[in-house]
Amino acid sequence: MRIANATLPDGRRQHIDVQGGRIAALLPASGDPTTGADTLDLGGALVLPPLVDGHIHLDKTLLGLPWVPNQATGNRVADRIEAERKVRAARTVPEAETGANLVRQVLASGTLHMRSHVDIDNQLGLKNLHEVLKVRERFGDLVTIQIVAFPQSGILRSPGTADLLDAAIAQGADLLGGLDPVGIDGDLDGHLDAIFAIAERRGVGIDIHLHDSGETGIAQLTAIAERTEAAGLNGRVAVSHAFALGSVPTDVAERTADLLAEAGVAIMSHGPGGATMPPLKLLHEHGVEVFGGSDNIRDAWSPFGNGDMLERAMMIGYRANFRHDEELALAFDMVTAAAARVLGIVPYGIEPGAPADFVVVEAGSLAEAVATRPRRKLVIKAGRIIAKDGVLVP
Repeated sequence: MRIANATLPDGRRQHIDVQGGRIAALLPASGDPTTGADTLDLGGALVLPPLVDGHIHLDKTLLGLPWVPNQATGNRVADRIEAERKVRAARTVPEAETGANLVRQVLASGTLHMRSHVDIDNQLGLKNLHEVLKVRERFGDLVTIQIVAFPQSGILRSPGTADLLDAAIAQGADLLGGLDPVGIDGDLDGHLDAIFAIAERRGVGIDIHLHDSGETGIAQLTAIAERTEAAGLNGRVAVSHAFALGSVPTDVAERTADLLAEAGVAIMSHGPGGATMPPLKLLHEHGVEVFGGSDNIRDAWSPFGNGDMLERAMMIGYRANFRHDEELALAFDMVTAAAARVLGIVPYGIEPGAPADFVVVEAGSLAEAVATRPRRKLVIKAGRIIAKDGVLVP
């Protein structure tokens, strides 16, 4: 088929030829696009690459269930962990069902790749992993779902979790997760020893949640960078949140950024509402891969979120005080190409040989699309329309 009169993110007007679900050629949109039954004329609408959610929790969402009030009695991570334990103990609907609700919603907004953290602990065992594996199987022809075995309750304070994490990799998880080695487990080396040992043995990457701020958080980032290089995992480790980078003097953030860049440790930010945000432009300028994600969506941690990564790019830009077009382009990159690089999605983008995956919106430029978050006119997967005007096609 031919997708005619598409405006690409760089402003070029092109015809996109598709064969076998992939982009066969990009041609200047001049003259008659040879309209026919196999031609989709976009009339100059903006065509974006597929959106990528680098940090989501498919097993946590309560989307589709009656409203569940937030039950955390404090504002610490540990308070939210305990509140979530109570909510999940009372669940009667399986995580595979609510996770599927969320996948359908994000597909309609143009997200075709995601990294989902899945809780593993001595209360749950591998139950949530098996539920999300069902979701991955169910939607495998529409979206790629990368799974992180995530120790939400810690490792040392949840005896047996290290063995469960190892088993999770054997049973289908793609990466090892971690959580505040100092703030939750109280043992930096003990926590990282467990994670890196499994990752090295299994040959997988790592994605660590790090909420700890100040010098304590910086010390953990430094340790993660050093261990990444020592283990030869350059380019395969990410730290989610990394609030510490935004809570220290600029010179400290710059030194830490250089360590992270040298080790190839990426930083994920979701544009947090109440927490200190990493200095995204500084990190980017120092060579650190920065990418975005939704994090919590309608779950025991947060009542907010909808999985729309174009809206998330706007939120990241708003929180980071991005006002110029090139800054908005960085926010967009965080939820597209940068996230795709972190997740290892290749080939990716609007170029010959890449999958014919597109998001079509009515906007005059990439910056306008980020700022206004227009409804998705079309979502196209492998040359086939799967959503129209924000609704999945049956």
